[in-house]
Amino acid sequence: MTASLFPALLSQRARAADVSPIAAASAQAARLRAEGRSIVTLTSGEPDFDTPPELKQAAVAALQAGQTKYTPTAGTWALREAVARGYGARHDLRYEARDVLVSNGGKQVIYLAFNATLDPGDEVIVPAPYWPTFPDSVRINGGTPVIVPTRAQEGFKLTPAGLRQALSPRTRWLVLNSPANPTGAVYSAAELAALAAVLRQHPDVLVLWDELYEEVWFGEPPAHWLTVAPDFQGRTLLVNGVSKAYAMTGWRIGWGTGPAGLIAALEAVQSQVSSGPSSVGQAAALAALEGAADAFVAEARAAYGRRARLVAQGLSAVPGLDVHAPAGAFFAWIGVQGVIGATRPDGKVIADDGDFTGWLLESEGVAVVRGAAYGLSPYIRLSFATSDAQLELAVERITRAVKALRPATVVRQVAPEAA
Repeated sequence: MTASLFPALLSQRARAADVSPIAAASAQAARLRAEGRSIVTLTSGEPDFDTPPELKQAAVAALQAGQTKYTPTAGTWALREAVARGYGARHDLRYEARDVLVSNGGKQVIYLAFNATLDPGDEVIVPAPYWPTFPDSVRINGGTPVIVPTRAQEGFKLTPAGLRQALSPRTRWLVLNSPANPTGAVYSAAELAALAAVLRQHPDVLVLWDELYEEVWFGEPPAHWLTVAPDFQGRTLLVNGVSKAYAMTGWRIGWGTGPAGLIAALEAVQSQVSSGPSSVGQAAALAALEGAADAFVAEARAAYGRRARLVAQGLSAVPGLDVHAPAGAFFAWIGVQGVIGATRPDGKVIADDGDFTGWLLESEGVAVVRGAAYGLSPYIRLSFATSDAQLELAVERITRAVKALRPATVVRQVAPEAA
């Protein structure tokens, strides 16, 4: 079989999938750095901190104790119990270990959920801007993502009217993400209550609550979906993990928590996809949930808050950029309508947010991700999960790149919203 037979022999599901635009932008930046360019990479949602030593020590202890065998498909009972206990302690939610599935990161939980529940034609409501995995995971599992654009005026959050309009007899899931990637938006209790009021008229719609950035917030702790609407516990899948809060992206441990029947279906799919997750990774995650790195979480949160202010204050002074200060996560969502139509020194026109991200990388060596990758233009997403020094350098370079565009005076505007 030769390469010429492809993509003709690929399934429709595979053709609907694509490489993550975030990974693609990061790879391009890495190639330029390997060529000797000075590159500030602000593409990936990955903490720059190392995994806390207490968690590494827990992994070493597990290795020394011989915990190197297969684990149960749904994860070790100890970790599943710890996840369940955590929801009780943080949100007064009652879960048992059997209501938890541990997986190879939160992304796999999302894939398993859609694989286990979607038939062709089934719909999943995804507010935009979105994390690209949400609609792509729906497509690769045969479903249809229903994209609902949000507006700056509402803080890039789904409104009851937007939800009501998107619902149909084929709706199987609503995806909610708070604190949100890519905008850093956080839903208030009142906003969640208003969405719940709409969904109560549609009892067959499931809710996927992505809370991976639960521990990264600036100000008050975020409202939790099931604290606001506890009657939805029987149809909500909570997706979380250790990657963001504990700087454990490479350990690949996430989990889904929800109704026992749904978790059993996810376990059945996982048994054929990957079997149980890493024994050593689960040992480190267990130590994290038992409090071994609580001080680190608080220190990291403070650092992210400081970096968020650094970026927002620095770039808000740049004509043509409209910075939306995040309330959580570690991303700045920046409108670039004010530079669309501007001309580069070489005569090329900045026609869209992709052109602008290309200009930043080409002219000043700053790698960010275009807003189109998240379903809303013209914006860019900038990750501030890096050092203060790198962020200060990025602000300096972005400012210089914008000032190099012609006309020299760029009119500052609020970015228009998708219709």
